[in-house]
This record gives sequence, C-alpha cells and structure tokens, in this order.
Amino acid sequence: MLTVLSLGAGVQSTTMALMAAHGEITPMPDCAIFADTQHEPHAVYEHLEWLKAQLPFAVHVVTRGDLWQSVVRVRQSRENRRLYTATGIPVYLQDGLQRGIGRRQCTRDFKIDPINRKVRELAGVKRVTKKHGTVASVWVGISADEHLRRKPSQKPYIAHRWPLLEKDMDRDDCFEWLAKNGYPRAPRSACTFCPFRNDDSWLALSPEEFAEVARKEIQLQETYARTSFRGVPFFHASRRPIGEVTFTPAPSGRKARQLSMFNNECAGMCGV
Repeated sequence: MLTVLSLGAGVQSTTMALMAAHGEITPMPDCAIFADTQHEPHAVYEHLEWLKAQLPFAVHVVTRGDLWQSVVRVRQSRENRRLYTATGIPVYLQDGLQRGIGRRQCTRDFKIDPINRKVRELAGVKRVTKKHGTVASVWVGISADEHLRRKPSQKPYIAHRWPLLEKDMDRDDCFEWLAKNGYPRAPRSACTFCPFRNDDSWLALSPEEFAEVARKEIQLQETYARTSFRGVPFFHASRRPIGEVTFTPAPSGRKARQLSMFNNECAGMCGV
C-alpha cells in the first residue's frame, strides 16, 4: 500500500506533513504530491521550497498546465453549438436581479486528476482494474473546523485518510502546533483569483498579485460575454469589481480567523 500525502502547501497540509516528519502521524508517507495550477500566490511557492527541505520524504510536483488559460478558453459543444469555457471556477454571477455561482471544475481538473495520475504512476499501475484493489492511501489535510469537506475517494484504488480529523485539530490548532515546534506561519493555499476567499485572504495578496487579479476579472467578464453563459462573473461575493471592493479585515479572535468559504469546495483538495 502506497502512502501519499496530498500537499497543498497551506496551513493544514503543511502541519500534517511536518507532524509526519516528527513521527506524530504514522506511517511515514512514501511521498507527497503537490498539484500546481501555476497560479498560487508567490508566498505559497516560496513556502513549498522551504517545506521540501524539512521533509524526510520526496515531494512530487505535478501539473495539468495553466489553469487560467483553461478558464478563459472558449469551446463549442457539438450537439447544440453552445459556447462555454473549458474549465469553470466558482465565480459570483449577477444576471439582472438574479444571482448565482459559476460551475466548479477547477479542483477536479487541476488538483484531483493530476494527483490520481501520479498515484497510479508511483504504484506502477497504468490501468487500474478491480483485481488491483486499493493501491494507495492518500492523506488529505482537512481540519476539524472544515469536517463537512470530508469525502471518500471517487476512485476505488485510492482510500482517503484525514489525519487532522483523527486528532481533532482545527486550523488554529495547526497554527499553534507550527509555532510550538518553531516553524513559520504557513500561508493560505489557493489560486490568486479563487473566489473562495474572505477579505483577509484578499488582503494577503501582494499589490502586484492583486493588480493581476483585477485584470483577470475583466478578462473573464469579456470571455463570458462571448459564451452562452448568462450573468456577469465577479471574484468577490459583493459582486462588485474586485478593484472597487472595500475589504474589511476580520476582528482578532480564534473563530474570526477561520475561512469557511472552502466548505463549499467539498472535494477537500483546495485551501489546505
């Protein structure tokens, strides 16, 4: 049985990986896998390089390519000639007085599928059949405050495990464990343009990253105008242009620091 740690290089997965390195979670993983959308904040990529040097097991970086290029790529269906984008992200839609949320395919296409392909490669199985059974245990960094995101693997050859849930650790417990063991505070792992951010998370972006996000929002709105989608997409829940939003930092306190919007990302592979 292959033991794989799904590494987002955020708070929870960083804590889980270092706890394994300390022997506080067993068995020792055979490796970790980081699925790169190519649009994490610079702080996450810096943290990932630091983290690799702390771990006694290999970290494999896999990618399906540039997520944003897929988000703004327009395709046409063969059946009804309907125009749509290649990969959907959960944008906030405004269509007159009606509001909605965009379809979400980014986690599946650019996180889960690349990790699953790497698991099959590491297990030495090109085509998995029922006779192989479960070939890998994949650890997912969901913490107790996000327990609703716990979902079994949709692949019969992969079994999910949630070590932080086993230890009843929430996100604050992760911060406390890192500080107690002399490690730096880990960043939030999520694409710079991911709509599943609270105001604190938007404020954590660098000025250059935020300016790029504002340009991307305009580009996505122009892209949607060319498709059969209804509504105007926005990155912020206020459904205002991201450059015009007045962000309000959360008050200090244990509960205020929690970011709950990722509970909507029930695959459990983002934001950890």
